[in-house]
Amino acid sequence: MSDAPLRYLDGDPVAFVVLNEITIIAQLARTAVDQALEPDLNAAGFGLLNHLARLPGDWTPVRLARAFQLTKGAITNTVQKLEARGFVRVEPAPDDARSKIVRLTDEGRAARDAALARLAPLIGGLRAAAPDLDFAAAAPFLARLRAVMDAARG
Repeated sequence: MSDAPLRYLDGDPVAFVVLNEITIIAQLARTAVDQALEPDLNAAGFGLLNHLARLPGDWTPVRLARAFQLTKGAITNTVQKLEARGFVRVEPAPDDARSKIVRLTDEGRAARDAALARLAPLIGGLRAAAPDLDFAAAAPFLARLRAVMDAARG
């Protein structure tokens, strides 16, 4: 980064730089994740499997779309691909047969765990390439920033 003064919009230049860096890192990370995963599982599919594995409960396509800030159609497309592979099961909601519930299968959990194993060298490489970066110190700030942004989205 240059020592030149930051001149970005009329807002807080440091906050803008932070969001800009996060955007670039997100794109780089998505590309790296896509390359590390099995050819027929992309970052979107992995993200959905990981979400279902980490957060228990009933997840309708609408609720998933809200969580991922995507359209219901985009989530439905990802769910259908994962369902075809046997990674998720789509069932009628017990309280409303018109609604569906997306559930992680044992195969889906195994695929998620295999994906995590495939990502281990990527993560290890990051740590080796930047041993001076304090990942543990960055995590709480990023989690708080995510929470603030999540609450602000309405």
